[in-house]
Amino acid sequence: MRYRVLGGTGIEVSAYCLGTMMFGSVGNADHDDCVRIIHAALDEGINFIDTADMYSAGESETVVGKALKDRRDDVVLATKVHFPMGDGPNRGGNSRRWIVREVEDSLRRLGTDWIDLYQVHRPDHTTDIEETLSALTDLVGQGKIRAFGCSTFPADEIVEAYHVADRRGLHRFRTEQPPYSLLARGVEKHVLPVAQRLGMGVLTWSPLASGFLTGRYRKGRALDLSSGRPTLHPARFDPSAPLTAAKLEVVEQLVAVAEEVGCSLPELAIAFPLAHPAVTSVIIGPRTMEQLRSTLKGTSVLLDDAVLDRIDEIVPPGTDVYPPDGVWTPPSLTTPALRRRVVESRSAA
Repeated sequence: MRYRVLGGTGIEVSAYCLGTMMFGSVGNADHDDCVRIIHAALDEGINFIDTADMYSAGESETVVGKALKDRRDDVVLATKVHFPMGDGPNRGGNSRRWIVREVEDSLRRLGTDWIDLYQVHRPDHTTDIEETLSALTDLVGQGKIRAFGCSTFPADEIVEAYHVADRRGLHRFRTEQPPYSLLARGVEKHVLPVAQRLGMGVLTWSPLASGFLTGRYRKGRALDLSSGRPTLHPARFDPSAPLTAAKLEVVEQLVAVAEEVGCSLPELAIAFPLAHPAVTSVIIGPRTMEQLRSTLKGTSVLLDDAVLDRIDEIVPPGTDVYPPDGVWTPPSLTTPALRRRVVESRSAA
């Protein structure tokens, strides 16, 4: 397993990061089995684990805490904050009030005194970015977190946060966690170049494109929608939907590339983001031990320039075959009032 320095922090992390979104009620509800999977990953050289407070409503963090009870010092532990944790106002977002409260709950669930990388899960336009950075900077000073980063932030918000931190003498985001896969290359346009220029580490999520790069879903074959991700979002797997049809069409071409390379489609998919110089680590998210073992078989897959050129022909650099699931959409697009003048002032005269 290769190790790379995380965003100038001096912390070395494995090229694979173990994502734990599927540990808990949403995926694998057997805590003992999840602990075994985590231990198996650590035994294979993975030293980087990523979770979030909202994964299975905190259950994922609890599972990770159980697994790390006697192995905490050997692991670089990352978690996230932002999404609502319970009903009522002020139980989510990026405010100082919520971050200071929720980091304590994450520390308790994880059974640790510190978090190596605390990430802001999504932007929050109701909170001034200086407020967020100030709260996180204080947590670094208190020793509760070692560094902090952002997740699924657009390039302009990453740059804004950098300049605010610089002007105010605050700690800055050391990492970004974007979606990046063979089917979703949009971050190559701005996010990854910005991360490189600012010296940020990058840990990417969804290398298997929500399952479409597992080889399980193929064009012209009956799709099993009774288990796994299709049960959570069946509309995303409807073969009659244009976006699904487009994904399946590209998958067939990528299967051919994998066969030429001599690897499986998932191995090709996970090796692809690792080839980008901006990427520090790729998050893998197994639900079962079998899935972990299968993924680890691909650690030695190396994509040469000819293979990457072939991929570029199928999915051009910087393009998305589909909008990645779960990305953030700015209010300027979702709120009509922010992009429409009052009726009386819309004309030129």
